[in-house]
Amino acid sequence: MKVLLLANHLNIGGVAVYTVNLAKGLASRGVTVFVASGGGELVKALEKECIRHLELNLKTKFEFNPKLAFAFLKLKKFVKENGIDIVHAQTRATQVVAYLLSKTARVAYVSTCHGFFKKSRLGRRVFGAWGDYCIAISDAVRAHLVKDLRVKNRKVYLIYNGVDTKRFSAAVDEEKKRAVRNSLGLDISPVIGSISRLSPVKGLRYLLFAMKDVLREEPAAHLLLVGEGPSKDYLMELARRLGIENNVFFALNTTEPERFLSIIDIFVFYSLEEGLGLSLLEAMAGGRACVASNVGGVSSIIKDEATGLLVPPKDKHELKEAIIKIIKDKRLKRRLAENGKKLVREKFSLEKMTEEVLNVYNKACHG
Repeated sequence: MKVLLLANHLNIGGVAVYTVNLAKGLASRGVTVFVASGGGELVKALEKECIRHLELNLKTKFEFNPKLAFAFLKLKKFVKENGIDIVHAQTRATQVVAYLLSKTARVAYVSTCHGFFKKSRLGRRVFGAWGDYCIAISDAVRAHLVKDLRVKNRKVYLIYNGVDTKRFSAAVDEEKKRAVRNSLGLDISPVIGSISRLSPVKGLRYLLFAMKDVLREEPAAHLLLVGEGPSKDYLMELARRLGIENNVFFALNTTEPERFLSIIDIFVFYSLEEGLGLSLLEAMAGGRACVASNVGGVSSIIKDEATGLLVPPKDKHELKEAIIKIIKDKRLKRRLAENGKKLVREKFSLEKMTEEVLNVYNKACHG
């Protein structure tokens, strides 16, 4: 089987990580995989696995951007020359390209829905372009597709995101941990951390407000925010205004999040809207005790008091209380970490995701 995965770009983020993970998982199963995108930091991960990447001008959120027509023409030729069996789109813009390829090049087409769409968008209602089958990454996303966007129930498959559990559960030696701490200027006090795009939807401003209250009870605690995005300057200024800048550390995006996870004691995932939460799964696979907002598909991962602590979004008091609870209760911290790690290994592994995606591919190709 020959598969072409399409994404807007491969800059570090949930959709790009999913695309690269899936490409690696498929290649390990003997599938010939190609990836087309606008490029980004994660292209190197594909090259390391000898997976061919086509860099095309696909960086747009507008589904009818003229640049997509040029990408379509190049991909149509590539699909025919390389005998592609199935095209798998990850974003709205690439769904449009994949739909056109499926009709003109006569290939099977699957899409993955990673989040939620506005029902009012005319283009989405008139031109669904969901493909032969659509993969939903969580129960909440599946319900959104069927109820809000009227995608036929039989065409939607629930397949949870999968992470490389071996990679994230591997022990990091103390010397490497010290090197990471030293590079950031962190000591060995409790570290609360988050790895995400620094944008308003990730709810990080509420985490900073909560951190100010955490420090009243645990003055030695530190907050580590890993990522880049449009809110970075605002968040740095907010930390200064709150008077907690000496306890808040920022680190750039990384293709090795496990390095930062190794020094984090409590991982916080506080999105205001989320399809599932790939970085949350990575943190759980790494044995971190987690606090998360009860939005979107997060409840598919976090069972309150069992695999993590669930708190309402936009509630700095409840967030602070959850963080303090884990800091003070070592047994709870250990139980959440162990249960979360076990859950990811059993339900959210890359191997499981790859197998289920392959089943959908076979249905799309053979009916």
